[in-house]
Amino acid sequence: MNNFTFYAPTYFSFGKDTENEAGSLVKRFGGNKVLIHYGSGSVKRSGLLDKVKKSLEKEGVEYIELGGVMPNPRSGLVYEGIELCRKEKVDFVLAVGGGSTIDSSKAIAAGVLYEGDFWDFFCGKPIEKALPVGTVLTISAAGSEGSDRSVITHENGMLKRGTGGDALRPKFSILNPALTQTLPKYQTACGITDIMAHLYERYFTTTKEVEVTDRMIEALLLTMIHEGPRVIADPDNYEARANIMWAGMMAHNQSCGVGRTQDWSSHQLEHELSALYDCAHGAGLAVVMPAVFTYNMKHDVMRFAQVAVRVWGCQMDFEHPEVTAKAGIEALRNFLISIGMPKNFAELGAKEEDIPYLAKTLCYGNGRQGTFKGFAELNEEDCINIYKMMI
Repeated sequence: MNNFTFYAPTYFSFGKDTENEAGSLVKRFGGNKVLIHYGSGSVKRSGLLDKVKKSLEKEGVEYIELGGVMPNPRSGLVYEGIELCRKEKVDFVLAVGGGSTIDSSKAIAAGVLYEGDFWDFFCGKPIEKALPVGTVLTISAAGSEGSDRSVITHENGMLKRGTGGDALRPKFSILNPALTQTLPKYQTACGITDIMAHLYERYFTTTKEVEVTDRMIEALLLTMIHEGPRVIADPDNYEARANIMWAGMMAHNQSCGVGRTQDWSSHQLEHELSALYDCAHGAGLAVVMPAVFTYNMKHDVMRFAQVAVRVWGCQMDFEHPEVTAKAGIEALRNFLISIGMPKNFAELGAKEEDIPYLAKTLCYGNGRQGTFKGFAELNEEDCINIYKMMI
C-alpha cells in the first residue's frame, strides 16, 4: 500500500425530508447570501426548489438563483455564475440536482475567488480556495456530493476535462433517496453504471497488497449488482434507492482509492464521446468499459480474473486465467445491457468515422502530450484501437 493522506470533512444528512434542513445547514457553515444552482425545470415541478427556498427563508438566508445546468455541464454557464456571484456578493453556492449541477457549482465556487480564467484549474493549476459549496442531491451517480472533483465541458473545442482539490469538497450534502424515485429508468441505469465505473477505475491498480480497499470495492460492486435490478424493476423501492445513493457517495469520495494507483482510462475515453455527442456519461461508460478492460487485460490478467471470481462468481481457470478474466468482463457487459444500457457505438449515437478525431483530441487536446497513464499507458494508436472495439 502506498503512502496517502485522506481528508473528507463533508457533513451528510441522509434520509427522508432532509431537504428541509438546507437553510439551517447553509447557516451552520457560514452562508449569508447563497447562489441556488440547478438544472432543468424538474426541481421546480417536483416542488423541491420551493422547499429549499422556504428552508433558507426560515433561517434568514438571502439567495439568488441560476438554473439551466445541462448534462455534461458547460463552461458558458460557469462563467455566467462566476460573474453573478461577484456582482451579488454571494458567499455560498448551493447545488440542487445531480452530478452535473454539483460540478458546475464547484467550478463557479472556485472561479469566483480567482482572478484568472476558471478553466486554468482544468488545465492543471491547483485550486487553493473556493466559496463553500453545499448540495441537495437528486441523482445517485457521479458521487460529486462527497468528492473533491469537478468535470466541465468547455464550449470552445468541446473539451471535457476534470479538476480537483480539497477546497471543492462540499461542506454538507443532503441525501434523500426519495428524491430519486421519479427518475426515468434510463437515467437510473446511467447512474448505476457511473457508480460501478468509479469502483472499477480504482480496482484496476498497479499497487500490490491493497486487500482492504480491494474488498471495499468488491462489496460496493456486489451491492450495485444486487440493488440495480431491484430499483429498475421497482423505481419506488426506497431501500434499494438508499443503498445505491450511499454506495454512489462511497464509490467516489476516495475512501476506496487511498494508498493505490488508479486507472481512469475508461473515463478519459468516455469524456470525448459525451463531449462530442452529448450522450449520457453513464451510457458512454457502458460502451467504453468492456473495450478498455479487454484491451488492458494483458497488463495484469490476474487482477481481472480476481474481480471476475470475487464479484461475478466466475470459475477460476488457473491454467488459462485470461478465460476467467474475459468471463468477468462479459458478465459486466451483460449486466449493463440487462439494466438498459447501450452496448456499442451505434446505440450510443457515435460514428466510426469520428474515431481518429476522438483519439487525437483525447491525446493532444488541452495541452496534452500524446499519452495518458492509468492502469496502462495509452497513446493515440491505442485509443483508436479501443474505440474500434466499441463498434
